[in-house]
Formats: sequence, structure tokens, C-alpha cells
Amino acid sequence: MAHADGNTVFVPYVLPGEEVRAAAKSKRKKLIWGELLEVTAAAKERGRAKCAHFQKCGGCHYQHIPSAEQLRLKKEILRETLSRLGGIAWDGAIVEHSAEPYGYRNRAQWAVRSGIPRALGYFLPESSVIVPIDECPVLSPRLTQAFLQLQEMARSGTLPVGIQEIEAFADSSDEKIALNVAFEKFSKPAAELASAFTGRLPQLESLLLLDTKKDRFELTGPGYLQHEAGGYKFRVSHLSFFQVNRFLIEDLLKTVTANACGTLALDLYSGVGFFTLPLAKSFEKVVSVDANLAATRDLYANAEAAGVTITSHNEHVEDFLKKTQENPDLVVLDPPRAGLGAEAAQKLAGLGVAEIIYLSCDPSTLARDLAVLTGSPRMPKEVSAPSIRYEITEMHLFDLFPQTFHIETLVKLRRVP
Repeated sequence: MAHADGNTVFVPYVLPGEEVRAAAKSKRKKLIWGELLEVTAAAKERGRAKCAHFQKCGGCHYQHIPSAEQLRLKKEILRETLSRLGGIAWDGAIVEHSAEPYGYRNRAQWAVRSGIPRALGYFLPESSVIVPIDECPVLSPRLTQAFLQLQEMARSGTLPVGIQEIEAFADSSDEKIALNVAFEKFSKPAAELASAFTGRLPQLESLLLLDTKKDRFELTGPGYLQHEAGGYKFRVSHLSFFQVNRFLIEDLLKTVTANACGTLALDLYSGVGFFTLPLAKSFEKVVSVDANLAATRDLYANAEAAGVTITSHNEHVEDFLKKTQENPDLVVLDPPRAGLGAEAAQKLAGLGVAEIIYLSCDPSTLARDLAVLTGSPRMPKEVSAPSIRYEITEMHLFDLFPQTFHIETLVKLRRVP
């Protein structure tokens, strides 16, 4: 970010203190978005990107920055965002959790270019243009192998026609994979389309084909992969979510659930039960809430396999909080990027729970929700200050997405007496 002629200028791939040449791409009022042309005076921290496609594909943003510096910058961004948007002045430590900066992703989505030559790739930043790629160093070894096999199929003409997108995910041992393949419409019988993949990908455990025109699914295989973490086994089906960084899953699970015990725990946005299962071992009762039906079904299967009993609600968290009469000792929540929402945060505060553990993937929505929970003057005007306030006791930064600007934050809060 820089300032010129009274304008604020945003240019990606630039480090603080660097001098660059940039071209303006768009302008709105006094905000200008630019394109980096040349670094004329580089910062001492600048390094060489590992991937030849860096700055061309839209996947990575920080490959030019060493890992330790990425963490430092992310902590600065987190503090500034919480303060500016939420009025949250956290001067305490932000505990870092990091691991291998490459080869960490157990899930990926590849767009398929229908033009000649056909190819798999990623979208250009802020564009619908697909950039064919030959490597992606953030993928796990098994996903890398699968990508190369699929890319060879695309370029040799053996990949079925009409595919819009392929989503791939690997199990916790990085041995088996599952694929979600979205077609504009099936060009052949589903069994014939499936055989094109099963015949070329020996590591393929489960395959889900989608005809988007008819909204029709065809499944080949068990319909899920098995993940293991913290001594628990998790069935994760094709349409369910699981943590993406295979190196930090155990650390994340233990940090969230460490020393948690009591009578009743509430797990919001519970998914397949990643936090629910260990909580069920240390609480007399656990209530889970998630709107994803596939994930809820997985949670039931995972709870049965673990020998624990869960009370599960397949509904939106916002609706659940409006009507619940539960009186939990602990609430764990892991919302999507949109966060909890100001009104739901107000309802959550009203439960009067002793401790809240909030796992966020977006500092801006986290700032909004924390403003409500802590009673900050910066809370959204559409909600009134809750009668019960919370204070932050711990803050952790999990670098689940190295080489990108994404920030995963774990905040622990306790009720103010």
C-alpha cells in the first residue's frame, strides 16, 4: 500500500519499504488498484518464489516472502485489523503455529480449460481466465501425483469432455484420493465417464460426478475418505469440509480442546465432528450444530464409530441461537469466512457461557464479532450492547495457508465477572 496525489494505492506482491513501478488497473474514488511492473529497490526480506507460476495464477500471494517474515506480517495484519475494525486492542502474545510451508494442502480445485489445447489450471487473479499450470508446490505428494495424471489426460485428449472443474482431496495418510468432477452435462453414460478416471488413477478411492445441467450426481466408490487425528477417525464425504493443512491438523485439534471439560459443550459449525468427538470424551453432553446435511451424516457415523453420543442439530447456527435454551459451560465455533454475524454474536453472548473458543478464517469478520462479544464501542450499530461481556485470554495464529494472505486465528474468551 502506498499514497500518491491524495490517493491510496494498492499493489500486490510488494513488501514494506520497497520502491516499484506499477500501472493503474482500476480506480474508485481515492482508491487505486495497481499492477506490479518492476521492483526497482527490493527489501532485504525479498526472496525467490519456488513456483514458476507465481504472480500468474491466483493461488499464492507470498512466495516472495520467507516463511518467518510471512508470520510476522500476518500477526501485524491481524492486530491492525482487529483494532481498526473492531476496536480490539490486544497487546498480549499471539502464539504462532506453523509447519512445512509447502506440500501441505490435502485439498485442491482445478479449473478445466475447454479450448485447445485442453488443460487444468487456476484462474488468473480477479479473472475468469484459466492459466494452465505444470506444478503446484503447496499440494501434498499424492495430490501432486493426481494432478499430473489428470493434466496428462487433458493434454492427451483422454479426459472426458465437458468438465468445468475437478476438486481433489487426499486422506490423512496421503495415500488415497477422492474426486468431485463437475460437468456442464454428461457426454456419455456415467459408468463410462467414471471408468476414464478409475482406469488412470489407481489411488482413486471414491469418485463423485455431477451433471450441472440436470443437477444429477453419480457416485463410484464408498463416497468418503477416512482421516485420523488425535486418536479419532473421521469419515469425510465428498460434500463435507475438513481442515486443509495436513501438517497442523493435530496441533489445531489439541489446542482447541486442551483442558476442556464440564457438563455441557456446544459445538457450532461442527462439520464432521472434528472438535465434537474429543469434546464428547470430556463433557457429559455435547450439542453440535451445522447446516450441511452431508457433514451431519458424517458426524453421526463418526460419533458411532468413536462410541460417543452427540445431540446434533442440522440447521443454521443463527436459527439455533435464536431459540436454544441450552446452558453450556463451553462454546466452540468455527464459522465460514462470513463469520458468526453481529446478531448471532449478540445471541451467543446472551447465553452467558463461561468460555468461548472462536476459530476464524477472516480477521475482518472476526473483528466485527469480537466487538459484539467484548462490548467494544466499534460494535455494529444494528445491535445493542449485550449485558454479558467477554474478555480475550489467548490468541493463536495458525498458519494453515502458507504462501497466501489467509489468516486463521484462534481466540479464547472468558466471561467478565
